[in-house]
Amino acid sequence: MFGGAAGWTGTEAMGLEEKLPSGILLTTVERVIGWARKSSTWGATFGLACCAIEMMAAGAPHYDLGRWGMEVFRASPRQADLMIVAGRVSQKMAPVLRQIYDQMAEPKWVLAMGVCASSGGMFNNYAIVQGVDHVVPVDMYLPGCPPRPEMLIDAILKLHAQVQAGKLGSNRLAEIEEREDIALNALPTSDQPGLLR
Repeated sequence: MFGGAAGWTGTEAMGLEEKLPSGILLTTVERVIGWARKSSTWGATFGLACCAIEMMAAGAPHYDLGRWGMEVFRASPRQADLMIVAGRVSQKMAPVLRQIYDQMAEPKWVLAMGVCASSGGMFNNYAIVQGVDHVVPVDMYLPGCPPRPEMLIDAILKLHAQVQAGKLGSNRLAEIEEREDIALNALPTSDQPGLLR
């Protein structure tokens, strides 16, 4: 033997593991609650146009959102924590959208599905809200016209990662304030280079 390392076979426990009985998992409360929130997201459907068909297809057996704990789409906002805004939002529908968002329990997240929900899309007129973020805070934008169900599932999984990494309590409030400050200090899109004028 050439020292102590040569005798190690790789099966012996090192450090804290040898003091704990088997079946003990060490983590933080934030990570456990984040995992539970991520694994049981219930969506509030808000299908307004052709994107809603793709959202329904994502919940159907071929794509099966139930694999990620989302088999239940809720018609009641009080039982939902993820609002998927699928399609264009008219000026008349905006107050209804906001009311449903306000009725959802905290914590809640919003996914803007499709280019119409994200930015108004091809409907650049007085009747359509030019981005649902003028009505509710959006956590994830999904481009496409209409986006495929695979794209929606990918966006939901990315949102799940964001939810699991989220903070709790006063740490969450500080995180929200920091994100709002970043958004307020961001360069307006009209001043960004590369846009047509």
